[in-house]
Parts: sequence; C-alpha cells; structure tokens
Amino acid sequence: MAEISARRTGELLRVLFQVLGEAQDAVQARNALAQLADRVRLTEYEAGSYGSGDRRFEKVVRFATVDCVKAGWLAKSKGRWSLTEEGKTAYVKYPDPEAFYRQARQLYNKWKKSQPTDQPPNDDVETAAKTATITFEEASEQAWREIGQYLHGMTPYDFQDLVAALLRALGYYVAWVSPPGKDGGVDILAWPDALGTRPPRIKVQVKRYSSAVNVEGLRSFMALLGEDDVGIFVAAGGFTKDASDEARTQEKRKVTLIDLERFFDLWVEHYHKLPEEDRRRLPLQPIYFLAPEA
Repeated sequence: MAEISARRTGELLRVLFQVLGEAQDAVQARNALAQLADRVRLTEYEAGSYGSGDRRFEKVVRFATVDCVKAGWLAKSKGRWSLTEEGKTAYVKYPDPEAFYRQARQLYNKWKKSQPTDQPPNDDVETAAKTATITFEEASEQAWREIGQYLHGMTPYDFQDLVAALLRALGYYVAWVSPPGKDGGVDILAWPDALGTRPPRIKVQVKRYSSAVNVEGLRSFMALLGEDDVGIFVAAGGFTKDASDEARTQEKRKVTLIDLERFFDLWVEHYHKLPEEDRRRLPLQPIYFLAPEA
C-alpha cells in the first residue's frame, strides 16, 4: 500500500465521511465504498486488484477506517458504517486531508499504546492486526447480508411466527398469533404467565417490509394500547428518527421498538432456549475467528 500516500488516504477518507455524513442512517459498507468510488477519480493503481480480486482502494480505505474507529470517529455494526459526533467534528476541524488522516493515526496509536500486549510495537504487527480486523469485518458483513436477505425474504406470517418463537424463548406465554387476514393492528398477544393472570398484557405488531416505520405508524399502534398494556413493535425496516424519539419520550404508553438488528441479537442470545422446531425458522451455525486485536 506504499503507492498511496497519507494525503491520498486522507482524501479518500474525507470523501467517505462526506458520504456517511449525508446519509440519514448507517450505510452498508459496500454501498459506502461504491459511492466513494463514484465520487473520486481512481488512479490506475487504486482501481487495480490484489490477488484476492479486491480493488486496492477498497483495502486501503478499509485499513484506514480501523484508525477512524479507534479514534472514535466511525462506528461499525453488522456491516453498516456511520459517523459519530466526534467524527463529524473531526471532519470540520481537519479540512486538510493529510492532517485529517494523521490525526486519526495519532489517536489510533494512542489507543494502541493503552492496550496490554507482549509484542513490541512495529509495522508488521500492526499490519497483521489490521488484516485480521478487516478479514473479520468482511466475513461479518457477508454473514449479516445473507441473514438480512433471508429474513426479508420471509412471508409476513412466517416472520410473525419467528417473532412469536422469540417471545416464547424470552419466557413469555404467547396466547394468540394473528391468522392471515385483518388483525386490527395487533399481530401477537402474550402474557408473563400461562393463565394471563399477571399484568402486563403484551401487544405486538410485526412489520416485515423493508421501509422504516414512521411516527404516524407508531402512533396508530400506540392507540391500541391500554393502561395495563405493553407494546412491542418489531419492524424489519427499522424506525424513522421521529418514531424512535416518540417511543423514547412516551410517559403514558409503554412501547419497545425492535429493529432487525436488535431482533437478531435477541435471537442469538436466546437461541439455546429455542426448541428445535423454532430454531429451524432461522437456523444459525457459529463460526469462530481469532479475535482481532486492532
């Protein structure tokens, strides 16, 4: 990667930050890199490929994002990238590309020095650590992409049954799951106990479509909640910011929002409690990696 200077790396990073800063939500890593490629003029070397088939500029940017993550400027979750408030501030504070990248490097080195290690610091150790990090990230991105496609490909009623299975694994007693047809806005009813004698009654709405639920959609659901009810809204497409804010500031109606990532995390956490029949609805096989240091 010596053919790409610190200034050029900073230029690529700043365009990446511009892409992420313009987005309303986190951006899939591969989409962010594709938008970056569309906005810059790649050199012949940058557009070339390594033996693995990956374009050089993508590897350079991925390596540099490790510095940005440890600097606290960039957040990564399940293959999606987003800027932190510190990252937005740094983008404005360091307009010079080389200064921008060098500051990220300084903060990375500060983080690195704070980590316990038996190995003396050197470039080979750092490169190996970052390579392990990038390999892990790319594998995680691919896995999450396939899981997301699988979940979005479910029929609405299969996804609804998946949510009911998770509730049972969480220890709730599912009393009713809506059959195909009109459901009146409630897809699942559950209770803390088998007889339904202990409050609260849990009303669940499930949306499998890919668009985010807005505040109007959330309010329609909350209108169905009584004083002793708790609402759970599961939406594969997530929620708009105003919907999330509405749920967070509620005082009278209790409602919990669960997007696809949170649903998946809960599914993994309670997977061992699921009967085999329910596991087959979303079967998982763990693959273990040596934890990256960087």
